[in-house]
Amino acid sequence: MGPGHPECPERLAAIEDRLLISGVADALERREAPLASLGDIELAHTRLHVAAMRGMGQELAENVTAGGRGYAQIDPDTSMNVHTWNALLRAAGATLAATDAVMAGELENAFCAVRPPGHHACHDHAMGFCFFNHVAIAAKYALDRHGLQRVAIVDFDVHHGNGTEDIFAGDDRALMVGIFQHPFYPYSGTESHAANMVNVPVPAYTRGKEIRELIEHHWIARLEDFRPEMIFISAGFDAHREDDLGQLGLVEQDYAWITSRIKDIARRHAKGRIVSSLEGGYNLGALGRSVEAHVRVLADL
Repeated sequence: MGPGHPECPERLAAIEDRLLISGVADALERREAPLASLGDIELAHTRLHVAAMRGMGQELAENVTAGGRGYAQIDPDTSMNVHTWNALLRAAGATLAATDAVMAGELENAFCAVRPPGHHACHDHAMGFCFFNHVAIAAKYALDRHGLQRVAIVDFDVHHGNGTEDIFAGDDRALMVGIFQHPFYPYSGTESHAANMVNVPVPAYTRGKEIRELIEHHWIARLEDFRPEMIFISAGFDAHREDDLGQLGLVEQDYAWITSRIKDIARRHAKGRIVSSLEGGYNLGALGRSVEAHVRVLADL
């Protein structure tokens, strides 16, 4: 995104380092992300939006070759560089490959350490550090390519997953449950009347105990009643109390607890099938520790 931007390459390095130092990496099966096809990306996005992102990437490559600018501004917070297009294909490809592996029974679940994040990317436009909505693409893929009848999407990022809601609102094959700080960017999530959206806005400085109680009250019964055949997680860790991009008060144990509750539901209804994909999380130390807590539960460590 450019020098000094919080959505930076060091985020993945921090996760990598933490998983190595903690020994968690030794217990994981690691796979490289393939490139997603444009047809699969278009399950969740318009052909025009996909073509616009591709065209911008090609234009940047030509500009850089000619000695020109290396960045294109999408919005005040979001910019594209010459490598972004390839990163987008890999990020979506990771969630799709994870979906295939979990559906085939090769893996019970998967965590996709990808960037840029995706849950603000709407059906027809990019915003909020996000270009393509990797979780939405994978959820659509599970429904349309693998023939599942019901999928759930869980979003615990500090920001509302407005892009995911835009793509799935009114689609009764999907249930989305989310908890997020409000009022806060993107200033959405309180107006939806779609029956398949369970939005739980919370004020700044809400702590883990209160968030756990809200999740038990608002999410769990809906997920149990829905009986998803697969669960996708928009795993944002910027609700951590050390993360300056938000003002919520979660800690590593809260992320472990949330993951455990999701895993319980997946085991009862979805043969344990979970695909989790990284969204936010910008304090590097907190991000690494939180992903470790999340992955430990997924991997039964």
